[in-house]
Amino acid sequence: MARAGKLRGWRKIAAATWGQADDPQIYGDVELDATNLLAFIAAAREAGVKLTMTHMAGKAIAYAFGENPDLNARLRRGRLIPRDSIDIFFIVSTAAGSELSGVKVEGAEAKPVVEIAQELARRADRIHSGDDVELGKTKAMLDRMPLWLLKIMMRVAAWIAIDLDIHLPQAGMPRQTFGSALVTSVGMFGIQHAYAPLSPYYRVPYLILVGEVTDRAVVVDGEIVIRPILNLSATMDHRYLDGFHAARLARSVKAYCADPFAFEPAMAADPV
Repeated sequence: MARAGKLRGWRKIAAATWGQADDPQIYGDVELDATNLLAFIAAAREAGVKLTMTHMAGKAIAYAFGENPDLNARLRRGRLIPRDSIDIFFIVSTAAGSELSGVKVEGAEAKPVVEIAQELARRADRIHSGDDVELGKTKAMLDRMPLWLLKIMMRVAAWIAIDLDIHLPQAGMPRQTFGSALVTSVGMFGIQHAYAPLSPYYRVPYLILVGEVTDRAVVVDGEIVIRPILNLSATMDHRYLDGFHAARLARSVKAYCADPFAFEPAMAADPV
């Protein structure tokens, strides 16, 4: 496990300049040839697993943290504390897309992406029915709170579950509630490229938006060809990383997305 390290250089300056993530947001995006991602999704669906580009993006981010463990950290009193595991929080739509909720997948880098998709499907069903221990019942309680009380409760919950790292799932405050990074999709709405803000309550320095895959003209080996292009947009907290660190994550994400078959176990079709 990586050891806690001191903040240095621009990250230390950023930590001294800003408080929780209300200002130090930096943005970036990568355009990826989605040919092999789509092929992998098709193979998974052939095997009976409903896989989406959001699942693939979430696993790619988890893989990137596995390759760059020093960036999988949380900020506490001016120091970067290594996280115990690589957990990806997937924001999912409920109520026919009119509301949002979420599911944290723990140890995502060690799970096949098809297992991540199946876990998300099970948890989303429990959220829809209100039976999810971590977020379903909590969300119903929050919906009934007046705004002034909700602001106080969110600050208290973030302090207990994230800053103090205390695990109280029955009270709706599981430790490190939102994990290492948040991933959500705007592609389902026909949006190719967008950014989202970081919340000071989440204490998560990475928020990734998955855009719609569209056919684009690109140059390959000196020739213009048509390829399916995926845009991943990221909002990041400058206190945790700068351009050098972001580039390292991007390289790992690109490597996974270029050939997911090389990183995932072979799939067999479900018996009929």
